[in-house]
Amino acid sequence: MFLNLDFSFKPFNSVRKARKSSQSYCLQYGEVQPVSQLVKQTASVMQEYTQSGGVRPFGISLLVAGADGDGTPRLYQVDPSGAYFGWKATAIGKNYVNAKNFLEKRYQDDMELEDAIHTALLTLREGFEGEMNCDNIEVGVLREGKFSVLTPAQIQDYLDEAN
Repeated sequence: MFLNLDFSFKPFNSVRKARKSSQSYCLQYGEVQPVSQLVKQTASVMQEYTQSGGVRPFGISLLVAGADGDGTPRLYQVDPSGAYFGWKATAIGKNYVNAKNFLEKRYQDDMELEDAIHTALLTLREGFEGEMNCDNIEVGVLREGKFSVLTPAQIQDYLDEAN
């Protein structure tokens, strides 16, 4: 399980808790925690806070990408209400409706990694304000159960190809 977020303000306590939960599971059971289980725990914590007067102190939606122990890639969305959904491709944030529509038209189950990266960048560009370049975006890739972040030079190459 890989959660590659590093934020310091309060709403991202849920990310820290998820990381700790995943590490504890790995130490206790000697295997990777299933992504669905981690997402369910995270969503449960977020949902508990809605029990007190309907507050949602986390105020964020999360996209959690990971690989189960057998290497199967998973993508989940967790909303501030504690609801969670599994996806093959999705978007959150500003202009997410247009991004989801774009993904619905372009995503295919049998896409090559290169095509998937191009599709992700084109989707991002649809709703991006200002110039999109290798300095203001990050691209994460889950390949064979391993998560990595592309270098700025790699991102720039993909952006150049997309133009």
